[in-house]
Amino acid sequence: MTEHTFYMDLALQNARAMKGQTDPNPLVGSVIVNDNRIVGIGTHLKAGEPHAEIHAIRMAGEQAKGGTIYVTLEPCSHYGRTGPCAVAIKEAGIKKVVIATLDPNPLVAGNGVKILEEAGIEVIIGVREEEARQMNEVFNKFIVEKKPFITLKAGTTLDGKIATHTLDSKWITSAASRRDVHQLRHENMAILVGVNTVIEDDPELTARIPNGRHPLRIVLDSTLRISLDSKVVTDKLADTWIFTTQQAASEKEQTLINKGIKVFRTSGSSRVDVMEVVNILGEQLISSVLIEGGGSVHASFLEQHLIDKVVLYFAPKLIGGKAAPTFLEGTGFAKMADAVDLDHTDIIKIGQDFKFIGYPQYRKGGEIF
Repeated sequence: MTEHTFYMDLALQNARAMKGQTDPNPLVGSVIVNDNRIVGIGTHLKAGEPHAEIHAIRMAGEQAKGGTIYVTLEPCSHYGRTGPCAVAIKEAGIKKVVIATLDPNPLVAGNGVKILEEAGIEVIIGVREEEARQMNEVFNKFIVEKKPFITLKAGTTLDGKIATHTLDSKWITSAASRRDVHQLRHENMAILVGVNTVIEDDPELTARIPNGRHPLRIVLDSTLRISLDSKVVTDKLADTWIFTTQQAASEKEQTLINKGIKVFRTSGSSRVDVMEVVNILGEQLISSVLIEGGGSVHASFLEQHLIDKVVLYFAPKLIGGKAAPTFLEGTGFAKMADAVDLDHTDIIKIGQDFKFIGYPQYRKGGEIF
């Protein structure tokens, strides 16, 4: 491990600790070193608050002068709710800047580096670049496409079942896996389910971990069948948005609105248009969504190539049964050439369960696009 990777790893570690706090801003960490001593450490804590570099510069004070700053994302160059970090670095007298990755926004990428280099500051780019990109996978998509990063999550048996044929589903996975799911909920801005999940399970859809952030709760309900007594309507633990169609009764819609629920009518006549849902969420600055629906909801997003990441918790159990629901249903692809490959896969053991992570590679006519 080189000197640069050592300090960048520390910056990455501090940035990751803020996951679930900075949306829709990126996770960013910074470390200032002078004369082989760490003199400043900073992390971006929340959108609208000072960036990581500013926190590190304030901690370092006069000791920043002549030092080296390590930052996981290219210092910003524009004036927003906070001033440009590239200018602050220049004014602090820092002589070297080590950057993990450039800003992915094509409108601003490289501008921060340009300010630094024009000031005579040495700039090194690409230290722990892959780790920094992975850490900010949500921001990297949202800032470019203005659409949320969507993760499909399911807890399933080894034969792909999410319940028995009698719809008994508690519990397939272990308590340790379920705690990990609550961490996932905390890290995402929103959680999405279909109305059948609400009717059958009456879930809270909250993050039950210490200091957990409850995600925005999104329900797809084409005819507003949701019960007015369901927890997501009555408990006030988090906001709830319902996406419906033109078929929904206006009276039920108004009743839900009176209870504080936000209702969106999509253009779909019989089913909620999931592409329209994704576009609306992007307009509402929702940068990340965790889908925990049933097999039909999962399929509707996958078939539209809208899933960015898949997280499956496999329990070492077998249920069987042709009528037992699976985590992925729908029509399915007609040809193996169009099947969705999962790339950059990883498997983590959680107790007796296995957590699988993969990224869909969509195909058309056998070609990945």
